Amino acid sequence: MDYMKSSSPLSSFVMVKDLFKELKVECNVVELDLIEEGTNYQEMLLELTGQKTVPNVFINKKHVGGCDKTMQAHRDGSLQRLLGGQTEENQEDQTYDYDLIVIGGGSGGLACSKEAANLGKKVMVLDFVEPTPKGTTWGLGGTCVNVGCIPKKLMHQTALLGTALQDARKFGWEFDESVKHNWETMKTAVNNYIGSLNWGYRVALKDKNVNYVNAYAEFVEPHKIKATNKRKKETFYTAAKFVLATGERPRYLDIPGDREYCITSDDLFSLPYCPGKTLVIGASYVALECGGFLAGLGLDVTVMVRSILLRGFDQDMANRAGDHMEEHGVKFIRKFVPVKIEELEAGSPGRLKVTAKSTETDEIIEGEYNTVLIAVGRNACTERIGLDKAGVRVNPKNGKIPVNDEEQTNVPHIYAIGDILEGKWELTPVAIQAGKLLARRLYGNSTLKCDYINVPTTVFTPMEYGSCGLPEERAVELYGLENIEVYHSLFWPLEFTVANRDNNKCYSKIIVNKLDNERVIGFHYLGPNAGEVTQGFGAAMKCGITKEQLDGTIGIHPTCAEIFTTLQVTKSSGGDIKQAGC
Repeated sequence: MDYMKSSSPLSSFVMVKDLFKELKVECNVVELDLIEEGTNYQEMLLELTGQKTVPNVFINKKHVGGCDKTMQAHRDGSLQRLLGGQTEENQEDQTYDYDLIVIGGGSGGLACSKEAANLGKKVMVLDFVEPTPKGTTWGLGGTCVNVGCIPKKLMHQTALLGTALQDARKFGWEFDESVKHNWETMKTAVNNYIGSLNWGYRVALKDKNVNYVNAYAEFVEPHKIKATNKRKKETFYTAAKFVLATGERPRYLDIPGDREYCITSDDLFSLPYCPGKTLVIGASYVALECGGFLAGLGLDVTVMVRSILLRGFDQDMANRAGDHMEEHGVKFIRKFVPVKIEELEAGSPGRLKVTAKSTETDEIIEGEYNTVLIAVGRNACTERIGLDKAGVRVNPKNGKIPVNDEEQTNVPHIYAIGDILEGKWELTPVAIQAGKLLARRLYGNSTLKCDYINVPTTVFTPMEYGSCGLPEERAVELYGLENIEVYHSLFWPLEFTVANRDNNKCYSKIIVNKLDNERVIGFHYLGPNAGEVTQGFGAAMKCGITKEQLDGTIGIHPTCAEIFTTLQVTKSSGGDIKQAGC
């Protein structure tokens, strides 16, 4: 029932009326100024609802509000529940095409969908890769498998093998032929492996009766999406619940020539030619990892940095990783930003001219490169999936979605996981864990939530950096300098000694809370096999390990990880941290 005046704003009344017409709902309209005692009715409505304006909408004897609140109720799904006489408890009694629709076929989305299907639910996954400006696209599996962790680690391993070949001569291996790297061979092998993973994911979904649709999904109503395939055919689906797992894509610079001539990590791993002399723009982990392995393949690499390396990571460790790269041939241009990219010569690769400006002065510099790789961050893929029509709140500054501790958005039946979450880790294992646990809570009577504290991670720079817990700067900020202690040490891996390289360039440190029995609150390691080392200590930190317990642990000799069982020098003491011998 709508109560209104014939003089009420026409657009408000028409919008509400058209909405009910679209929903095929009959409504009664009472125009208060055209009936006797209309003024009395208006006063009664004001006393009853506190609303002075019209139209004043009631559904099944429940007050909804005016035009704006009615439209919002439609977007968040509560209007439909009222029209159906539904409550939160019984809304799933309504018939939908699916119990769960997952938007996004990356690591998190696939984990969630398969777990929900295991628990007996009818599930659909929609995934669609929009081509990059260079036309690059890929298969099912998301960023990690196709253009992230997997190809990155394999190309990082390629670079490590090059270093191992140099070391091999010092260990007595003799080979006369010249050693060179073939980009095409590596690229083909890496992409063949990725292709096998893409196929495996599709088979796994089919085996679990998850309906996979290669189409772009966007909400048209809170419980309804439109799926558009590559032929532009549109199909509509409904579901009781939705999980958003759309991930992120690389950010461009929005300067002349960036989209026309530059590439991102979305293009690099399937690039059909060797990139040649390369400028990497950015100081993110993607920038340093890609710049690192390209240099390891023997390419001329320059990294252009606006401010600091690895923002958000421990800066002591970030700078040590950067210094190691610089010592091994990677050039850094610091405190400059590009303002223009021009093509000097087309080709595979061609020649590009980069113009950059200092962030501190008016100085302008120019340089020529074969390839320019942009790695300045990533944008959440939430802008064009119709979240406004579903009523989902989004941070307008970064496109991230705020959720509660159960990954639930402000719309009760819509959840989100992975890189698009506000204030959470942008890591594949985190998305997988969150997706599995979410499905178990929704359909398996579980109460276990994803723990976003003390998540271990590794940056695969040439000298790898593993961390878990707080950076030193953040620990000082949270606990105060007087309440923390930093134990640290340089070390020289045995594997490096005969090759006589990187003497005392590896580094380890832990940060402890003196107010809590010297509990370890930060773990940092710069050295070989950082992921393998950090994973184990990550488990220990989950258990609340203390400095005393580390000291009481017997190390495995000779290894790099054993350094953490013998840390004695504190940063505050200023003592010598170089290691001599084993």
